[in-house]
Amino acid sequence: MQRILLMAAFVLANVLTMSGAKKTVVERIEPTDWYVGMKNPQVQLMVYGQGIRDVAEVTTDYPGVRIDSLVRLDSPNYLLIYMNVREAQPGTMTLVFKGGKERRSKGEKVLYQLKQREMSGDKRMGFSNADVLYMLMPDRFAQGPNHPAQVAGMRNYKEDRTKPSLRHGGDLNGIREHLDYFKELGVTALWLTPVLENDSPDQENGFSTYHGYATTNYYKVDPRFGSNEDYKRLCDEAHQKGLKVVMDMIFNHSGYEHPWTKDMPTKDWLNTPDWLTEKDSGRDPMTGFTANADGSEPAKSAYLQTSYKLTPVVDPYASKVDMKETVEGWFVPSMPDLNQHNPHLMRYLIQNSMWWIETVGIDGIRMDTYPYAYADAMAQWMKELDEEYPNFNTVGETWVTEPAYTAAWQKGSKLTSHNSFLKTVMDFSFFDKLNQAKHEETDAWWNGLNRLYNSFVYDYLYPNPSSVMAFIENHDTDRFLGNGKDTLALKQALALLLTVNRIPQLYYGTEVLMNGTKEVTDGNVRKDFPGGFPGDEHNAFTKEGRTKAEQSMFAWTSRLLHWRQNNDVITKGSQTQFIPYKGVYVIARQYKGKTALTILNGTSKPATMEVERYAEVIGNTAKAKDILTGRFYDLSKDLELKPRQSLILEM
Repeated sequence: MQRILLMAAFVLANVLTMSGAKKTVVERIEPTDWYVGMKNPQVQLMVYGQGIRDVAEVTTDYPGVRIDSLVRLDSPNYLLIYMNVREAQPGTMTLVFKGGKERRSKGEKVLYQLKQREMSGDKRMGFSNADVLYMLMPDRFAQGPNHPAQVAGMRNYKEDRTKPSLRHGGDLNGIREHLDYFKELGVTALWLTPVLENDSPDQENGFSTYHGYATTNYYKVDPRFGSNEDYKRLCDEAHQKGLKVVMDMIFNHSGYEHPWTKDMPTKDWLNTPDWLTEKDSGRDPMTGFTANADGSEPAKSAYLQTSYKLTPVVDPYASKVDMKETVEGWFVPSMPDLNQHNPHLMRYLIQNSMWWIETVGIDGIRMDTYPYAYADAMAQWMKELDEEYPNFNTVGETWVTEPAYTAAWQKGSKLTSHNSFLKTVMDFSFFDKLNQAKHEETDAWWNGLNRLYNSFVYDYLYPNPSSVMAFIENHDTDRFLGNGKDTLALKQALALLLTVNRIPQLYYGTEVLMNGTKEVTDGNVRKDFPGGFPGDEHNAFTKEGRTKAEQSMFAWTSRLLHWRQNNDVITKGSQTQFIPYKGVYVIARQYKGKTALTILNGTSKPATMEVERYAEVIGNTAKAKDILTGRFYDLSKDLELKPRQSLILEM
């Protein structure tokens, strides 16, 4: 019944009552509905329909609603309505479209719903360093019951789990069915790669959108993952179990099959749009070029590829051509680059992010390809989001491995004259240094765990180091284990990740030793979680289904994660690090008389931790407990460490 009522509301919001007109003209309105009681009372309605731009006026007699302006765009098929709902109450309003082609003088009516918010914006609590985010790909994690073999109306695609680059059939209900698994593991927040519609044809050896980063509808969950209602149910049930949900968004680009590409609202809706108007045919969506009939090379295309180099955005000496290639070039030919300097487009995107917060109750946003978009426009978005939701959080992907670069993007940075208002940035320096260190011996200077020490020394650059997100791997990198099973290195990485002054992020399956590299295809680091799909003989969701090695790693990780939960020493404590000495790296966290020591032997040989060197954090403590094994260690004498051993001592 609830699903029927929700669908009815959607129809009311988007279907035109014809009043004698020959055909339906308004095909869709975005956002599909809106909320009263927002701090910014103005809402933009993007109306799409054949010739809709030509209406003479749009009116409503709904109490408390005022139409401020109509904006007629370059395309005849779009009309923007800006209206003020400051004094409005929840209910269904009627918009009347008068005049224009095929419209009668009485006007054509469309119903639009204004909703009551579940809570005020200040009550929306985002993620913080008290959380551990668990990143997963819906297509590759688990499949729920009654999953359709094929969804009608979607462009050419097929599910084939033997092909790394095709869809495998995971969905939102599959994730929801395993919420208890996340609780058992001990993570506190789920970061799902994008769940919105990606209606693009899949190519077995080319471009495929199972990953979700080529949006074709900003207000609709991809039907292969489920419905908007399924997403809402997942968030609600996650909240009931104490889990937060972080939504992956992309403002930099859309998918090539988004309606905007075929019918641009304005001539500058996309960056470098001239390529779309070239009179060529048979264009290769992966290269952006078309072969001539005789097989010869085509003439130069207007297509502009991004350089993938993010340094021009902060470089004080950056050339115009370098800057243009970074922020205006397309990520790939199948992902058109959006022009955030178009104020109407940016208003659309800002509203969309707020709509998802209000509609399904997400607890955070991860913004993809953050520096590829215009910095001033993104700062505007962050500022408005912060004003409406002061306790919410957003993390931006800032893929440069220098701390000075990353720090410049954090809210309140003194390294730049422009405030980004972005609370959380991703620590690619930590990722990079750790993945180098795992192959090295920790020496007296630069190698091994010295790399991590030398990365943390630059924390003074961050306005808020505790709001930096660290990780050891993700969907765009090789798995930390590569093609191996080196649990000693993995345990060192996780011990460090989960005890330092950061927001930690895990990648799905690491806790059960999932591995793989990108050498052949990205799909090899995005494998299916074992046990998540019908017919799986191996089920890593249960203790009984895991191998002995998987269970050992799962239990070790779970112990550490549960110890970290609500642990003020880790989330609020000061941090003291010691230069790696004789191969041993020590970091202390301290809060209100309590201390936690992370001790790592960064060599492949036995090492000695000379306790006298660490007296300032050990004090008079005689014994300390290793939270991973329960064993007590005598700190009145030196500690003998096994090769690559990890200890987390509590005192």
